[in-house]
Amino acid sequence: MATCNGELSGGDYSAEEGPRSRLRFAEASLEQEGDMPEPRMDTARADAFMDQLVTMLNSGALALMTSIGHRTGLFDSMGEMPPSTSEQIAAASGLNERYVREWLGAMVVGGIVEHSPEGKLYWLPLEHASCLTRQSEIENLAVYAQYISVLGGVEDRIIDCFRNGGGVPYSEYNRFHEVMAEDSGQTVIPALIDSILPLVPGLREALEQGIEVLDVGCGRGRAINLLAKTFPNSRFIGYDLSEEAIAAAMAEAETTGARNVAFEAKDLTHFPVEEEFHLITAFDAIHDQARPDTVLSGIAAALRHGGTFLMQDIAGSSHVHNNVEHPIGAFLYTISCMHCMSVSLAQEGAGLGAMWGEEKAQEMLQQAGFSNVEVKSLPHDIQNSYYVASKS
Repeated sequence: MATCNGELSGGDYSAEEGPRSRLRFAEASLEQEGDMPEPRMDTARADAFMDQLVTMLNSGALALMTSIGHRTGLFDSMGEMPPSTSEQIAAASGLNERYVREWLGAMVVGGIVEHSPEGKLYWLPLEHASCLTRQSEIENLAVYAQYISVLGGVEDRIIDCFRNGGGVPYSEYNRFHEVMAEDSGQTVIPALIDSILPLVPGLREALEQGIEVLDVGCGRGRAINLLAKTFPNSRFIGYDLSEEAIAAAMAEAETTGARNVAFEAKDLTHFPVEEEFHLITAFDAIHDQARPDTVLSGIAAALRHGGTFLMQDIAGSSHVHNNVEHPIGAFLYTISCMHCMSVSLAQEGAGLGAMWGEEKAQEMLQQAGFSNVEVKSLPHDIQNSYYVASKS
C-alpha cells in the first residue's frame, strides 16, 4: 500500500513492474483520497450481457449448421419441397436421414425451418429460402456462413500467432479459395457487367473495342473469365500468388473456350511491366498483400497514360469507433484477424488487414501515384466499396 505522503511502501508498486502496477498504485492513491468510488455490480447490465453471450453461442452454432445446409444442398432441396418428413428431405437430398433429422432440429429451434408435430413435417418458408438457396444469386447469405468453419480450422495456428507473432500461410486454409470464389459469385459476378463496369464511364465501350486488362489477385478467375467471354476483342491476364487458384482459373477458362485470357502464378510485390494495361482490376485482394504499398505502386506504373484502376475492397473506416454500427463489422474484423492480416504477416508483410478502411485506402492510393480517386458503392453490396482511380 501507499503511505500518506504518496511514497511507495514495500515495493508493491515498483516502476519496474510496468503499467499495470502503476495503475494499481494510482487507484490506491485515489481510494485513499476518497475519490475512487467502490465498484458496484449493475445486475441488469450483467444479465443483459449474459443474454447477449447466449445469443452469440446459439448464432455461432447455427452458422456452422447453415454452412452444412448450404454445402449439402439441403436448403436447395427444401426450397423446392412442400412440407415433408425428415425421410423425404433426406431422400430428396441424397443424404443420411439420421443426420438430416438432427440438422433439422437445430434449424427448427433456431427459427430457420418451420415444423409441424402432426405428421412430423418440416418446411423452409419462402422468405427464408430467398436468403439461403442457390436460386438467390446475390442474397444467398448461407455462402458466408462457410467462413466460420473454414476459419475455425486454423484457430490453433492463430492462437500460436497471438503468443509468438508471425502469421498463417495461404496453404493452411482448407477450402478458402473455394469459398472466396462463391463469395465473388455473390457480390461480383452477377453485378460485374451491368453494375460494376458502369462505375467507370466509357469502360464497357472500351472493352468492346478492345483493350489490355490485368486482374490482380484473380483467385479462381471467375471475374476475369467472365470479362474475357463477354468482350472477345479485349485481352486479359490474371495474376495470383496461389498456384492452386491459378490452376482452377485455367481450368474454368478451358471450359468457357475463351482464347483471350491467360493466368500466371506470381508474387505481386514486384510488377514486371510498365505502362502496358488500359485497365487493372483488383477484387477484394489488395489488403491481403504482404506489401500493399508496393503492389499499388506497381499497379500505377503498369497502367498506360489515362488508364484506370478499379478496386473493390472492404467497406469500412480505418477507425474502429466509426465501425461500431457496421452491419457486419464483427464478422469482417474476425475474417481480417484470422485470415487477411495473418496471411500477410506469414510473408513478413505489413498485416494491413481487411478493415484497413476508406481513409487508409485513399491515402495509400494517393501515395502510389493516383491523383484522382473516387469511392463508390452499390446497393446490393454492403460488404464492399469500389474505388475508381486514375493517374494524372
